[in-house]
Amino acid sequence: MDRTRTHSVTRTAARKGVAGLGITLAIAATVLWSGSFVAVRALHDSVPPVQHAFWRWVVALVAVAPFAAREAWRQRALVRRHLGHVLLAALLGVTVYNTLVNQAGVSTSAGNMSMIMAASPVLMAVYERIGGVRLGARRVAGMLIACTGVVLLVGKGSLSVVDFTAGDLWMIAAATCFASYSALLRRRPAELTGLTFLFTTFALGAVMLLPAYALSVSAQGTFTPTPGTVGPLLYVGVASSAVAFFAWNKAISLIGAAQAGTVYYLQPVCVAALSYVLLGERTTWTQLLCMNLILGGVVLGTAARSR
Repeated sequence: MDRTRTHSVTRTAARKGVAGLGITLAIAATVLWSGSFVAVRALHDSVPPVQHAFWRWVVALVAVAPFAAREAWRQRALVRRHLGHVLLAALLGVTVYNTLVNQAGVSTSAGNMSMIMAASPVLMAVYERIGGVRLGARRVAGMLIACTGVVLLVGKGSLSVVDFTAGDLWMIAAATCFASYSALLRRRPAELTGLTFLFTTFALGAVMLLPAYALSVSAQGTFTPTPGTVGPLLYVGVASSAVAFFAWNKAISLIGAAQAGTVYYLQPVCVAALSYVLLGERTTWTQLLCMNLILGGVVLGTAARSR
């Protein structure tokens, strides 16, 4: 009896440890991605969106190559076997998603971008429910509370007034794309290691961007490399791509897209803090109230699984 109880306690502790690590990685990815929205706005009038996306992934590929290239080469037969899955993940998460985000940054604020993206966990949860995963009442309640905070934030304190721009519509498309990518990660072939998957999706995504990049250079010319353009590109390539995507992919493998998506609601809070520190933008009382709703929903939703 004592041995059975000991094994039960050990398994419970192990599950809590895995859940804690998954949540920590999801938070790290969310914080790093929050900085990318500020970077997108910083580059919106100096680097064309497609060129921004292309160089982001070239930088990311160079950053992960020393750690992943050899492993990806050893697993090349597995990559070929699961090429359809890897190509779709690269298309959604690399080629299309960030290009849409960059296009959105031309005509909407970093705050609006992050607030709209924070609605993507709703779709992540829907995908998981369709796949047969039980979400639980606490997690659904947390998701709804956080989503209400996001809607109020976009509506400036009202559930009936939402002032969308063209950039906001681009972000809605980006959020849908990212949720689909996150749901796809849950079905990643088990034989492929995380580093191999990351490296191959980065490489394939950059290759699929090449035709659009060539058209952009032909029509718009190249941008001028300066500290003001190279610095943000290095950040989005290394921190918001190589590091953040590795952390997010690992988090989903540990806790699933629905719970990781609940943590993603923290993004508007992180962006507001970064905007205040870096851009001097003040947060209103309405925004503070909505952010408390978002944080409360995140705490409720993430606590549901770890118990």
